[in-house]
Amino acid sequence: MRIGIVKERREDERRVAASPDTVKRYKAMGLEPVVERGAGIAAAMLDEAFAQAGARLVDGPEEALAADIVLKVQRPTEEETARLRSGQVLVGMLDPYMNREQVQTFAEKGLTAFAMELLPRTTRAQAMDVLSSQANLAGYRAMVEAMAAYSRVLPMMMTAAGTVTPAKVFVIGAGVAGLQAIATAKRMGAVVTATDVRPAAKEEIESLGAKFVGFIPKDAATAGGYARPLTPEEQAEQAKIVAEHLKSQDIVVTTAQIPGRKAPRIVTAAMVASMKPGSVILDMAAESGGNVEGSRPGEVVEVGGVRIIGARNLPSKLAPAASSLYAKNLLNFVQLIVSKDGKLAIPFDDELIRGTLLTHEGKIVHPNFQPAG
Repeated sequence: MRIGIVKERREDERRVAASPDTVKRYKAMGLEPVVERGAGIAAAMLDEAFAQAGARLVDGPEEALAADIVLKVQRPTEEETARLRSGQVLVGMLDPYMNREQVQTFAEKGLTAFAMELLPRTTRAQAMDVLSSQANLAGYRAMVEAMAAYSRVLPMMMTAAGTVTPAKVFVIGAGVAGLQAIATAKRMGAVVTATDVRPAAKEEIESLGAKFVGFIPKDAATAGGYARPLTPEEQAEQAKIVAEHLKSQDIVVTTAQIPGRKAPRIVTAAMVASMKPGSVILDMAAESGGNVEGSRPGEVVEVGGVRIIGARNLPSKLAPAASSLYAKNLLNFVQLIVSKDGKLAIPFDDELIRGTLLTHEGKIVHPNFQPAG
């Protein structure tokens, strides 16, 4: 069987779905890796490295998109989707909640499509967890970009001319991305506080040396480990605590997102207006609706001397590392659906398959995306 890797064509996407290391592993599994020339250049993975690992290099996306298994970072473009055919396996971050019409198209074309961001959050799934591997890097990059936009210094500095006080950093949301943002800010010597509504978050925040701020509602986490939507009363209580705390902060990073829903609005325009001139807010949820009022994806907006950075595809800005981790996630998943002799053998009763399988044999099979009725 052939396994195809194409150059990503969506805006600002520099990652690639395979690495020379994973290509070598696919070859050892009895698969024929087909890689479009230039697919990994933006991620510092040259064509020569893929060829030396055993890939067959092809010009243009046609042959790679004709493979039995097609690996993607982001969902296919319209042009790519048009080239796919019945019976193929498509694996990638397909963003099905925001693109339900494309899910229907996958079914109509007869694709067996797996959305990796739907992977159940279990111990066994950790090696395939694309959200965690990419969010970890995104949290690091978010803090780096916020620090770069901040016009003062983060650590305390004692000099003969006087003492420079450390910056105060506040991280909203302590998932994988938030925890990495906290750890990065602590390494740089900032005074770090953080908030989250999930019960496990307080202990995780404090384990990194940060101070927990806020309150934790009862049953605030879903079965998948995400925060559930808060009630109006809980939102008001959380907003009151956040609003008061923001007034004294220098850098704020917001990370709160809920799969399948618009990102919750946490920082209002009034809260931004209460912050000190020179403060920086980085909104990691800008692409999914924004945690911060006034943030715009890919733009820096200044309001009353406060800079609001609307983050856009942060993992892509660390493409070499992000691609290596993502490629290994996909390799581990492909090993689940391919037998030792290199044949397709999808274990449809496996919980990881049930959790990620969108379409199969002309139908939408994932319960979250079934048509009404």
